[in-house]
Amino acid sequence: MKSLSQLAVKIYGDGADLASIQKLSRHPFIKGFTTNPTLMRKAGVPDYEEFAAQVLKLVPDLPVSFEVLADDEETMESQARYIAAWSANVYVKIPVTNTRRVPMYPLIHRLSQDGIQINVTALLTLEQVREVSKALRGGAPSNVSIFAGRIADTGRDPVPVMAEAVAILRENPQSELIWASPRELLNIYHAEQSGCHIITVTNDVLRKLHLIGKDLSDYSLETVKMFYDDGVKSGYALEPVKLVAETTGCGIIAAKKRATS
Repeated sequence: MKSLSQLAVKIYGDGADLASIQKLSRHPFIKGFTTNPTLMRKAGVPDYEEFAAQVLKLVPDLPVSFEVLADDEETMESQARYIAAWSANVYVKIPVTNTRRVPMYPLIHRLSQDGIQINVTALLTLEQVREVSKALRGGAPSNVSIFAGRIADTGRDPVPVMAEAVAILRENPQSELIWASPRELLNIYHAEQSGCHIITVTNDVLRKLHLIGKDLSDYSLETVKMFYDDGVKSGYALEPVKLVAETTGCGIIAAKKRATS
């Protein structure tokens, strides 16, 4: 099994907790950060612009993605240009469609051609990848975020989808594919296998990094000990019983429970 330092895929922290971002920014294996309004709301962020300013102070030299909030193309564009001006390391997250399923490909094209670094988000289909690839062609450095974890949630294997997306984006050397919404540590290796450039990883998954390559026999023993210790700590008890065989008048064997003393 490859160690983190041997992987080609880049790991980005995904979240909105400032303390975690600060801690992760010190690790050499973290190559960037992403967030979104849902993660910010979950973390209790009260002010978007103040939060972004604090993140950029903590992470001045790694890529950081911030998302627009609007649902119409005109306001999205205004917000995107505003966000892009915050710092040279900012990527602006533009959803692949708005809430009415209207594709944002023309907006993505305009912004990218104007030199704005775009992170196109919430893709789940290869058709979306093809259209986004066309929109980004010849533009500024960009990310294409496929929510592989959500694909897996539907019972589909995301690895072939991601591998095909990598092939589509080969025509855009300035575009990097992101494996978004991972569900487990193994997804880092799935992203590596499929040729993804980046995987965004939440704190819940990052906390399991110490398990990479762990001896499975040792892990088995730790699991046994965990079950035993929790049983003891909880004070659970069982009353053992004996099964006593008796022959009935019809020759049928019956079993009777007798409590042991």
